[in-house]
Amino acid sequence: MTTAAAIARDLLRIGAVALRPDDPFTWASGRLSPVYTDNRLILSYPEVRTHVAAAFFRALTEAGEVDAVSATATAGIPHGALLADRARLPFSYVRGAAKGHGRQNRIEGRVEPGQQVVLVEDLVSTGGSVLSAAEALREAGAEVVAVLAVFTYGFPEAERAFAEAGVPLVTLTHFEALADAARESGALGAGAGDVLRDWRADPAGWSERVREGG
Repeated sequence: MTTAAAIARDLLRIGAVALRPDDPFTWASGRLSPVYTDNRLILSYPEVRTHVAAAFFRALTEAGEVDAVSATATAGIPHGALLADRARLPFSYVRGAAKGHGRQNRIEGRVEPGQQVVLVEDLVSTGGSVLSAAEALREAGAEVVAVLAVFTYGFPEAERAFAEAGVPLVTLTHFEALADAARESGALGAGAGDVLRDWRADPAGWSERVREGG
């Protein structure tokens, strides 16, 4: 079994990913979605947490020369810290915005100019937040070798954003592996796979159609 398939099964088993094609979730953006992902649950399951940490370490070793690990606040922090500890590398994290007090840091921890950094995230949807963090690291003088994430929906807009930013994206698992695992486990009923494919191809349009009862 591939790493992507194994981790997709893990996420479904612990409820980190929930599928409700007939009763969509509402995301923070206001969009409706048949999928909801909460990878923070990984931390509560030692076996899954260790599996994910080992997969991140393999991805780091394949990324080339790396001097440090950084992560997005807040969901990427525990995965990034575990990875940095395993790799015996310096660790930092990047806030969504600079603090409004003290040193007003956006990056917490030390990032040195010229460092080759991998940036850890738990979930990639549009890619906007993690690419903003990558830009903050670049402004601090670091080179972002890759973004490592647990899961990506694989939206076309995210793929374009990473390509335009010139930042490689490496994920442990992805939407296709998740859909396959759900079918194999019987978590998807008849026709649900078509719903998921339609949503992934045009999430904004799908949300509007569902709201309008189409």
